[in-house]
Amino acid sequence: MQNEIAWDNELIRRYDQPGPRYTSYPTAVQFSENFGAQDYSREALNSNATGKPLSLYFHIPFCASLCYYCGCNKIITGDRARAQPYLDTLHKEIRLQAELFDTDQRIVEQLHWGGGTPTFISPQHMHELMDATGRHFKLLDDDSGDYSIEIDPREADDKTLETLRAIGFNRISLGVQDFNPAVQQAVNRIQSPQLTGDVLSKVRELGFRSTNIDLIYGLPLQTVDTFAQTLEQVIAMNPDRLSVFNYAHLPERLKSQRLIHSKDLPSPAEKLKLLEITIAYLIGAGYVYIGMDHFAKPDDALAQAQKAGLMHRNFQGYTTHAECDLVAMGVSSISQVGDTYCQNAYKINDYQNAIEGGALATIKGLRLNRDDLIRRAAINQLICHFQLDGDTFGAQQGIDFAQYFARELALLQQHQRDGLVEIDHNRLRITSRGRLLVRSICMVFDRYLNQDALEQRYSRVI
Repeated sequence: MQNEIAWDNELIRRYDQPGPRYTSYPTAVQFSENFGAQDYSREALNSNATGKPLSLYFHIPFCASLCYYCGCNKIITGDRARAQPYLDTLHKEIRLQAELFDTDQRIVEQLHWGGGTPTFISPQHMHELMDATGRHFKLLDDDSGDYSIEIDPREADDKTLETLRAIGFNRISLGVQDFNPAVQQAVNRIQSPQLTGDVLSKVRELGFRSTNIDLIYGLPLQTVDTFAQTLEQVIAMNPDRLSVFNYAHLPERLKSQRLIHSKDLPSPAEKLKLLEITIAYLIGAGYVYIGMDHFAKPDDALAQAQKAGLMHRNFQGYTTHAECDLVAMGVSSISQVGDTYCQNAYKINDYQNAIEGGALATIKGLRLNRDDLIRRAAINQLICHFQLDGDTFGAQQGIDFAQYFARELALLQQHQRDGLVEIDHNRLRITSRGRLLVRSICMVFDRYLNQDALEQRYSRVI
């Protein structure tokens, strides 16, 4: 049951509309400048009463070269010295954030460095950043936490990998996207299978306990045959997890994507075929379809958490740490603490000016109301576990499920007729035909959506 997916081209085409990825609900579109640093500080202090463990995220925005497809907040530079002022500011933010939390009691169970390219910085800078984190937060020292980092194999020699393991990282995510030379040339990311395989071998030799590989389907010059070859090469590398993302071509919003020739992109039909073969290859190789682009081995912690009904989704994607408050640091990073979200300044100068002035760099955020919390819980249950027991959920939330979601249940009747969801009294179960379209089902529960926002802000469901 956990791995059943049925492919229906007609239904996929009909429901393949723009929609949120629901790394949060409400989504970042609803964040407001009326929510500022004082609001976040107050919520962070109040959150100490819960005693929840912490998850820390650090954004390292630097990259040595530009990948044309990338929509991340990044700074392209060959000057490694540019990282030092930013890291100096990041160390100060660590101190400012730590002052808000009971760091003697609240253990850091999860930690992640993302970017950009975190391995842009030197081994010395890596040591200094982790040392600063450990001085102000309570890190685990027994390798039991989930401490992960995003790796560009082109920026990860043996010394870098040895440093990462020595300072406490035990999970690695490798960016690959595609191994075909023509595709790599079209997106300006040249990276051989040999290089990636060598990094993986070293990672395993050093005792990292989990590996992930990122791929993207829908890139220029991709074909079913060439992407099948990439899938075969990646499967042979035997990562514990795979993330296979849909390329969203938004050149009107992302300047770097204007360097990609639209005529080289796969057609919508070809793109669907790329996804279809991806699912077939990975499930055939024994991976579990977690949902929303993610696959994992059956014995992986993520697959086990989903099976046990304990998986969660946040700004880092699927996670096994639902109980953590997420404290995000660095430019543009988004925290989720208590019943609030808040985002740091997007521009590096604004970020640095705020922190150097002794203030947090919060520029906007949101305090969730009761309806937001109820809908967030419902969407999280559907997107993580493909089912929702309305009676149990209603009792947990203190609502009459059928009455509270009467409008949504009426809208889901079309999904039910199309075989995407089964509804038995108040029990919802997303079928094998509906799993690929789970975002469309979740959108029914989103009270903020309107068609203009969908077309302007979001990628397609598939």
